[in-house]
Amino acid sequence: MKSYQEKLGIKSWAEADRPREKLLLNGRRHLTDAELIAILISSGNKNETAVDLSRRILATYNNDLDALGKVSVKDLSKFYGIGEAKAITIVAALEIGRRRKDTGGSDVIKIVTPVDAFEVLRPVFADLNHEEFWILMLNQANYVIGKQAISSGGTAGTVADPKIIFKTALDHNATYVILAHNHPSGNLKPSKQDIDITKKLVEAGKTLELYVLDHLIVTNKLFYSFGDEGLI
Repeated sequence: MKSYQEKLGIKSWAEADRPREKLLLNGRRHLTDAELIAILISSGNKNETAVDLSRRILATYNNDLDALGKVSVKDLSKFYGIGEAKAITIVAALEIGRRRKDTGGSDVIKIVTPVDAFEVLRPVFADLNHEEFWILMLNQANYVIGKQAISSGGTAGTVADPKIIFKTALDHNATYVILAHNHPSGNLKPSKQDIDITKKLVEAGKTLELYVLDHLIVTNKLFYSFGDEGLI
């Protein structure tokens, strides 16, 4: 049975136990993931404090923020004490964190290896539960001059339209293009469709003198390079 203190909201706790005050007194890095989420949701339910509820949510996803970042508003709203508004707040905060990773550096990046391309592209695919097709555009010296989403599909695939891909690259005055799409299943093996569209785009690029350097299949932590596998 919970004590009276445990059932009270954050505002009624001892100051040292309040996540907001703890952040102000000690800094954000001293808060646990559950305490940070508790700040977002502000209150718990009649049986749990905001921190207890946050701990339960995290535990459901193995205390993995990457896994939590893929959860929908509908899924979060199933937790007792998390209505739609609180669920939206959590989803929005995690999306801001993902975007911060995506834009977290203003340095001009040169692509030398497939790993370099993967590090640039990985944030755009983070937390997606559906397929998307992107291109990374490079200048003549292999420096990144832009990246662009081409299409978004379901869990089983997406369309890579050559006209859109090369028009986008030409609009950016690109010299080279790196293709990329994700496999939400985590399976890195290219499908026959992946191989066929890659060959088609490589040949089209040669005609336009806008060369396809590679095609990456991306999961959260790994990637498959058509270039490394001799398929380009």
